[in-house]
Amino acid sequence: MQTLDLIDRKILAELMRDATVPIARLADRVGLSQTPCWKRVQKLQAAGIITGRVALVNQASLGLGLTVFVGVEAPEHSAEWRTQFTRVIASLPQVMEVNRMAGDLDYLLRVVLPDMAAYDGFYNDLTDGLAIKRVTAHFVMEQVKAQTVYPINTTSH
Repeated sequence: MQTLDLIDRKILAELMRDATVPIARLADRVGLSQTPCWKRVQKLQAAGIITGRVALVNQASLGLGLTVFVGVEAPEHSAEWRTQFTRVIASLPQVMEVNRMAGDLDYLLRVVLPDMAAYDGFYNDLTDGLAIKRVTAHFVMEQVKAQTVYPINTTSH
């Protein structure tokens, strides 16, 4: 892990809140002039700390009102199964996140879909394309909190 100084952390905090902030305003907020600030942003991108800049979109406004956390238990833990799992998951655009887990589940997926019928289709596509020991689904009734800003220290302490 690369050590980030206070200015780098302030830059990241500002960009996580609003990646469209003009460089002049960003520089002012972090206490730098524009050129050194821009160079730091470029350095953070080159180091892979800033991995992209995106627009956050309300998923319900896109007709994707159903979020499901899908637990997958593998029937085996072979390289072949993992390769097939990766291939199948890559073919399913509804899968927003895949996390390999410790504990009872091998993988936890975050899936967004329009409705329950679409989940049924997703389930069929997943299980038709891959041998799975067990699939569990947890349907989100209400998203209480979601954020994209990591809690980084922006003070000198």
